[in-house]
Amino acid sequence: MLVNVLLFRVFHSLTCLSLTVFIRGFEYAAVEMRDNPELAKVPMAIGGNSNRGVLATSNYIAREYGVRAAMSNYQAKKLCPHLRIVPGRMSLYKDISQQIRAIFSRYTDLIEPLSLDEAYLDVTDCTQCKGSATLIAQQIRDDIYRETGLTASAGIAPIKFLAKIASDENKPNGQFVITPDKVNAFIEDLPLKKIPGVGKVTIQKLLAHGLEFGRDIKNADEILLKQKFGKLGDMLWRRCHGIDERRVETDRVRKSVGVETTFEQDTADIDVLKMRIIKQLLPELKTRASKYLDEQHIIKLGVKVKYFDFQLVSKECQFDKLDSALFCQLLTDLLERNQGHKAVRLIGIQVGLSAKETSHNQMHLFSS
Repeated sequence: MLVNVLLFRVFHSLTCLSLTVFIRGFEYAAVEMRDNPELAKVPMAIGGNSNRGVLATSNYIAREYGVRAAMSNYQAKKLCPHLRIVPGRMSLYKDISQQIRAIFSRYTDLIEPLSLDEAYLDVTDCTQCKGSATLIAQQIRDDIYRETGLTASAGIAPIKFLAKIASDENKPNGQFVITPDKVNAFIEDLPLKKIPGVGKVTIQKLLAHGLEFGRDIKNADEILLKQKFGKLGDMLWRRCHGIDERRVETDRVRKSVGVETTFEQDTADIDVLKMRIIKQLLPELKTRASKYLDEQHIIKLGVKVKYFDFQLVSKECQFDKLDSALFCQLLTDLLERNQGHKAVRLIGIQVGLSAKETSHNQMHLFSS
């Protein structure tokens, strides 16, 4: 299990600085290799036994064959026929996550959990290691290894998104530092595809406009960039000019909850799809969302469909409660886009959440 420890400094003024740590994506595969060293010698992934299953993660040997998280077992086996697929042990991963969280608490109470395996830490007032971000990162990594037997990587930088990028530079067991005087040079040569939020589709659009590195964004006209790319253009312009003002939020609120299922066999039968929503997914969603509804309201419903060719489509509707008929209508709308001819591999449903004090009255507005 790999844990990425990211540290960054946000300068409020010349004399006031904030130190933050971000822990991201410890690898479940590393836990299995720790407990069964033989798995460290072979390409291995975590997932279900069926060819229709989807992988949760893979070890580095498997990744050399192109095996990746969210890939179907069938695809992974085609790339790597001798791949070992083992079942995940979520309860164990949760225990380890809590163990690592306890380590963080020794350094700060300001912890922003993002998920089971992600968290930000604000260590501005941390007195350990003489307040050195580099030494704090090293100490946390040492603590994690000594107490769990798992390695960690660290990225240290003056701003948040650079710290996240830096954490990938020397993983799975190292540190990378971007000092304040090196930020501009680092951004100049930074491939835009490494910036969080820039995916495969987005990078192709950027490349089509001659935008590949941070320097290309810095040299672009800010107004034209925003006109062409909207919010993405604004985000890229700010990031490539070293602007990232996000803070650690200890009271982070969950924005959505969802569930999904993959079929053993692809199907285009709409009745089968609707029954899977009503009989399986909706009860699961009710259970999963219930823990959030004391303090949050449902503000929208959504359905997603993945077809046999892995095309993924989705549709949302603003609404304030779970409604099986509405989920089914969203499903019908998605299928009608393809005249019902394409077989479905996976379906999922989700709810969008908002704090109760900002919730709206019941709405019924569809959006794609």
